Amino acid sequence: MATYEGTWAYRDRFHESFARTYFRPFGDLALSSIGVGTYLGDPTDEADSAYREAIVAALESGINVLDTAINYRHQRSERVVGAAIGDSEIDRENVFLATKGGFLPFDGERPDDPSRYIYREFVEPGIVDREDLAAGQHCIAPEFIDDQLDRSLSNLGVDRVDLYYVHNPETQLQARSRADVYDGLEATFELLERRVEDDDIGAYGVATWDAFRVGDEGSHLSLPEVIDRAERAAEAVGHGSSHFEAIQLPFNVYMADAFTAAVHDGRSALEIAHEADVDVFTSASLMQGKLAREMPDRVEAELDGETRAQRAINFARSAPAVTSALVGMGSPDHVEENVAAGTYEPMGASAFDAIFE
Repeated sequence: MATYEGTWAYRDRFHESFARTYFRPFGDLALSSIGVGTYLGDPTDEADSAYREAIVAALESGINVLDTAINYRHQRSERVVGAAIGDSEIDRENVFLATKGGFLPFDGERPDDPSRYIYREFVEPGIVDREDLAAGQHCIAPEFIDDQLDRSLSNLGVDRVDLYYVHNPETQLQARSRADVYDGLEATFELLERRVEDDDIGAYGVATWDAFRVGDEGSHLSLPEVIDRAERAAEAVGHGSSHFEAIQLPFNVYMADAFTAAVHDGRSALEIAHEADVDVFTSASLMQGKLAREMPDRVEAELDGETRAQRAINFARSAPAVTSALVGMGSPDHVEENVAAGTYEPMGASAFDAIFE
């Protein structure tokens, strides 16, 4: 697990190579403000090999935040992350490791008959109740998340993950009411509070795509309500305060809703997170490579970095409440450029605010 001593020793080893605000606090831990994302890529041995090499290079260059999920590349991403940590000269105590559960994962490859696979592997053994499924592939019931966390620990080859996300809970809105989704989250948060107590996870949160960026329809979930449900869950298991400590959401030049959309009682998701002392990890920081090719001139002119990709990463790192901007690094060719973004300071608060005026 990531420790105070381990992450600060990592910071002390690398911080002189980076700009002043590159390392940021997560509780008492020191985290790099650029992290490795592992969503993209084909479920192949070749992609596994490239990821493994890239993650080792990132860890040994100043990035100590790794983000994955059990369904990414059909469980291959988790397994590669675990293998790369073992390969690296960097100790596990130096590394902040996050994963997610919610989507029913395949195992290594997409089966010929996905519905039959889901029935055989999840429904028939009683891991998932049909009534808890949304979109035929998503579940946040406590029993399922409990099982998935155990599988993730096995895939990663670790005793504990530092942050565990309930993955895209807004998917449940396709099958049930918003009130029922909040109730389901609260029940699962109780389970995760107990897994914190058992030292299987350090903290938990939710990783979302639309939930915290859109208005009161469709995929919207209220961040204040989600935080409140976590507090209720903590109280139910006898904890003084919740271990709900982070959210993940898309944030980039073209998808800045988390800063601009006042959809949570008249405030944005980032404003709520800042007020509630909830850390933010950004996904889609390069918008799957689009921002390495194009960016609005007015925004780009305000950002430091030698390449457009570096400037895009620094935009995400400039937003309030952001602890780390996640960037896909499925190839070692990308690691050096992405790491070097951290040698530049992100925008100050006034310059960042001015972009949206």
